[in-house]
Amino acid sequence: MARRLYLSLIGIVVLVGSLLTGNLLAGNVPALGLDLQGGASVTLQPEGEFTASALAQAVDIISQRVNALGVSEPEITRQGDNVVVNLPGVSDQQKALDIIGRQGELLLRPVLQAGTLNTDTSTTIPGTGTSVVDTSVVDTTIAATEGGPGSVRSRGAATTIPAGADTTVPASSDSTVPAVGAAAPATNISVSEDTTDPNANAVLLGQNGEAYLVGPAGATGKVFTNNAQAVINNGNWTVTVELRKGADGADLWNALTTRCFNRDATCPTARIAIALDGKVISAPTVQEAVFTGGNVQISGDFSQSEARDLAKILEFGAVPVKFKVATVQTVSPTLGKDSLRAAIISGLIGVLLVMAFFFVYYRMLTIVVVGGLMVSSALLWSIIAFISRSNGLALTLSGVAGIIVSIGVTVDSYVVFFERIKDELHAGKSLRSSAQRSFTLAWRTILAADTVSFLGALVLWWLTVGSVRGFAFFLGLSTVCDVIVAYFFTRPAVLLLARSKFLQGRKILGVALPESSAQ
Repeated sequence: MARRLYLSLIGIVVLVGSLLTGNLLAGNVPALGLDLQGGASVTLQPEGEFTASALAQAVDIISQRVNALGVSEPEITRQGDNVVVNLPGVSDQQKALDIIGRQGELLLRPVLQAGTLNTDTSTTIPGTGTSVVDTSVVDTTIAATEGGPGSVRSRGAATTIPAGADTTVPASSDSTVPAVGAAAPATNISVSEDTTDPNANAVLLGQNGEAYLVGPAGATGKVFTNNAQAVINNGNWTVTVELRKGADGADLWNALTTRCFNRDATCPTARIAIALDGKVISAPTVQEAVFTGGNVQISGDFSQSEARDLAKILEFGAVPVKFKVATVQTVSPTLGKDSLRAAIISGLIGVLLVMAFFFVYYRMLTIVVVGGLMVSSALLWSIIAFISRSNGLALTLSGVAGIIVSIGVTVDSYVVFFERIKDELHAGKSLRSSAQRSFTLAWRTILAADTVSFLGALVLWWLTVGSVRGFAFFLGLSTVCDVIVAYFFTRPAVLLLARSKFLQGRKILGVALPESSAQ
């Protein structure tokens, strides 16, 4: 029995100590939210007609953009139809607002060249970091590659070109840009620095580092309906999507595919770049000039996740949600520091009050409370630091409030346990027998109380948004930590003390123990 108690006590201390040390060595610390370090809060309001699925996908796109900013632990939430973006610690607020406010329209652009990007010290391509000399005319020499990732054809068509196949064709006589697979002489072509400008040439990068010289957009994602799907066809993952009818759908798409199928000067590679926010998601080769069936199938060497991601993007491009910036609120770093200082002081006051309470009522057993709070605090800190690093969790002022409230939950656990022991001692039983029996009885009460607290926090987290949700999360997390510490630290610590000679002849819980009571 004693061996198991020692293993439990030492095990939890070593585990928590290792977690704390590992986080410190890895540089993991709890990330602070907007109200604790300052920053900006932007409320975006959708305009025009939209669907719930389009709005949900728009939130995902905004999340990807904000993460690309390098903002420390952003928080993107929905309040009704509005989207609230909290940007703690932003260094360039205007840049953040500009990127958040972009519409994210899906563009379908003819590929003029594709391959790997070659630059020298006198030129630049937007986004590469090469020094700028003349931003209006750029040497867009691209080392050509053969084939392309996938092909696009009518659903049910009999032929397709596998990914990586040779699609080399002679350059057309009236084209100043070589077709894919042909030699690529250096050609100065004016390109726009704005990679999202649909009316100008641009150099875009693909998801795996490919480079694409693309022409003005021939269509947008609005040519598709919102029924894109990733399906398996002939053992390979493909993406299917339906074209909208009329001048804004199939007519636009067929005009673009006809140009690419015929490899005219505006689309010599026969490929269409599907671009979102200036990045090429996919660039399939056109297999048919006119898509009479109203369905488009994009095939290639897709993995399941790649096919599903492309389908999701096509679906979003079909029904983009336009936002306007409704409100912008800023929190100064000074105010954030003041809030953090106030939170720390309030937490320390709460802990000191708990210590004073236990010292008055439970005397020597206060050392168990101190040790338990230290272990619980280290465990909670380690979990928050790890989740902040891995999943973007931010500690906000409401979260601090949840942690402080959880101190009361911890106090309840100790009070229930110690009062049970006190009742047993008053009944004339020894401390050793009282401790074991008291924990067995108290554990049910502790578990029931913590379960109720956790369920309350879970319901709050599930039904609310914003700061209330943060409060609920940290309250629930602290409650779980309390259950762990109560069983693996408090229980063995008290039971081992009850067996030791340390408490013999001392007065605990208002009851004087005889010399033999601890035996």
